[in-house]
Amino acid sequence: MRAVVTGSDSGIGKAVAVALAGGGVDVGITFHSDADGASATAREVREQGVQAAVRRLDLTDLPTAASAVDDLAAELGGIDVLVNCAGTGTAQKAVDMDFDTWRSVLSVDLDGAFLCAQRAAKHMIKAGRGGRIINITSVHEHQPRVGAAPYCAAKAGLGALTKVLALELAEHAITVNSVAPGEISTPMTGQEDVDPRTEPRPGVPLGRPGHASEVAAVVAFLATPAAGYVTGASFVVDGGMTLMGPQASQLLTDRTWLEP
Repeated sequence: MRAVVTGSDSGIGKAVAVALAGGGVDVGITFHSDADGASATAREVREQGVQAAVRRLDLTDLPTAASAVDDLAAELGGIDVLVNCAGTGTAQKAVDMDFDTWRSVLSVDLDGAFLCAQRAAKHMIKAGRGGRIINITSVHEHQPRVGAAPYCAAKAGLGALTKVLALELAEHAITVNSVAPGEISTPMTGQEDVDPRTEPRPGVPLGRPGHASEVAAVVAFLATPAAGYVTGASFVVDGGMTLMGPQASQLLTDRTWLEP
């Protein structure tokens, strides 16, 4: 099998790439600016005895940049799995946000995922062996957050796109699902190389952030034949965070939650 994992130079994407490699899957790795991180991921992938290929992917340069999927498919000899993991976000209220910031986040998190999925699906359809498309969204596919208007809009949109693609690609035996992480100890959350078990989170039922490998395990399952009858679903991996809305709101004592 051959997989392409976007944004796999660090964090969840890196964990996914290594997990898939551990299952015997050749992996295409993409990065935006961290070439050293992508090289480190490639080394870990190859240590599993499989092939790794690396390409730069700038999802602000669309639609041109999505050709990286074609390049990786060519180098690996095909593509059976696409994991859309590349993403970005903001911490600014919508009324204060300029249009370029809004558009940049939508471009990376939604437009880029669409184009990569489209490219991968065409390869899968031509090969005639079915396939898997797995979109890494966020708990904000389902729940809002102050200061994250474009991120939430993009992730909710990607969740809906997942369902549409699941319907449209089913005839080709291609399943499409999303994985929606909560707070995960990664560079994106300012917790690079942090053991999540040392980070108390009283408001999360499991009491801690997640580890990137815990998200990767769900993605790896969705890439296997065992998940062949699962499509159009969203798998929330958040330690119970999204269950806490009414419960947590009763315990808030001030309005600081309104700040990004």
